[in-house]
Amino acid sequence: MNALQLHTTIHARGPAAAILLSDEQVAALGSVKNPPVVVTIGDRVARLRIARMGGENMLGLSKAARAELGVEIGDEVEVEIALDAAERTVEVPPALAEALAADPAAKAAFDALAYSRRKEIARSIAEAKQEATRERRLEKALAELRG
Repeated sequence: MNALQLHTTIHARGPAAAILLSDEQVAALGSVKNPPVVVTIGDRVARLRIARMGGENMLGLSKAARAELGVEIGDEVEVEIALDAAERTVEVPPALAEALAADPAAKAAFDALAYSRRKEIARSIAEAKQEATRERRLEKALAELRG
């Protein structure tokens, strides 16, 4: 598997941040247009996707992704970027798993979502600090899944 080793800066892009890549760097990964990748900074790893926005190739870094990687906007980092060939599975919190088990239509809709959307739904429920917040987020997710 091809991997890129870069010394780069975390750039601000709108409300988020990004690692910018040249066309040559993306091509060196030897993959499709918007490949899923494993990003390693130090001993931290995140599973992301390369995107092209505003004429630039970038690895978008949401606040959650920056926390996962331990970086902030403006940081200079050594990063390894490798194609992600592993199956992308989401750790579903117990409350969501129970609700999906009880509602086959919602489970089918959840399973049909893109990995990133499934991950975001699961994360928002799992990270709720209060039970009321968790229940509210669970109900919102189920309403979205039911259409």
